[in-house]
Amino acid sequence: MTAAKALERLQRAGVIKKLSKGKFYKPEQSIFGELKPDYYDQLNSYLFVKGKRIAYVTGISLYNDLKLTTQVPFIITIASRIKRISIDRGTLKTKAVKSYADVNESNYKLLGILDAIKDIKKIPDSSVNNSVVRLSYIVREHNDSQLTKLANLALFYPPRVKALLGAILENIGANVEIIELKKNLNLLTKYKVGIKPEILPTIKKWNIV
Repeated sequence: MTAAKALERLQRAGVIKKLSKGKFYKPEQSIFGELKPDYYDQLNSYLFVKGKRIAYVTGISLYNDLKLTTQVPFIITIASRIKRISIDRGTLKTKAVKSYADVNESNYKLLGILDAIKDIKKIPDSSVNNSVVRLSYIVREHNDSQLTKLANLALFYPPRVKALLGAILENIGANVEIIELKKNLNLLTKYKVGIKPEILPTIKKWNIV
């Protein structure tokens, strides 16, 4: 109650302004007028609850950051397991999707890689083969412990994600156990992705065509 009254006094005095429920900022002035909080600062305030990450940016915004596409979306996609985060405030507009696994600080980037694998045929301004090359490079940058975690998280995703990740891990010679990925696949199912064998030679082992 004391804190609420203090915030109310600061608002009345113009020292701070309300951004949204429970969120305030201290306005700064420039020659062009009042400056609102940095775009990413506004966004990050929704990705954490009590200092713990519960959500992450996915979709085209993430794929742009991963250099899978040059396009920049008007609306940002935010994934979370426990909360729908939809924002429509000025230039900050988002839509919510449900993440495939619980989100935390140690796994959200890995979930983003799996999202990209899931959406590989939908990534704008990029071919499937170019995306495979780029994703293979990204996956190769991770150590064995991270790749093991990536493979475990893939178990929460659709079969085609497990298959494509398995093919990538096997192709780059990752020192990771991939038996569980194969055990979770139907041996009679073909996954139509459209990858050239010369781009990913292991696709036949994973029923990818």
